[in-house]
Amino acid sequence: EVQLVESGGGSVQAGGSLRLSCKSSGYRYRCMGWFRQAQGKDREEVATVDGGYGSTTYADSVKGRFSISKDNRQNTVALQMNSLKIEDTAMYYCAAFLCSNRDKIYWGHGTQVTVSS
Repeated sequence: EVQLVESGGGSVQAGGSLRLSCKSSGYRYRCMGWFRQAQGKDREEVATVDGGYGSTTYADSVKGRFSISKDNRQNTVALQMNSLKIEDTAMYYCAAFLCSNRDKIYWGHGTQVTVSS
């Protein structure tokens, strides 16, 4: 069993920064990521990291602004979000999954990020 606990959400003005953190307990998944769901929209992938190879992926909408990192020793994953835009407003979810497939994804409860003008 895996438990994921997010922290670091909040409200910020456009152009500002926030850092999200997620602590994982239980089985240690090599691959973790951040997803988000805005009101009235489907959940979308924001960024993922392979803690073994160090490879990362980003949604086009956040490339150059967001950075994901994983601390394998602490079993945490962080998302540094810079130059935030109003359209980044969403509930952000931490996820853990097998690198080879996503038949089973463990989710955190989410942390709200609100960006205002």
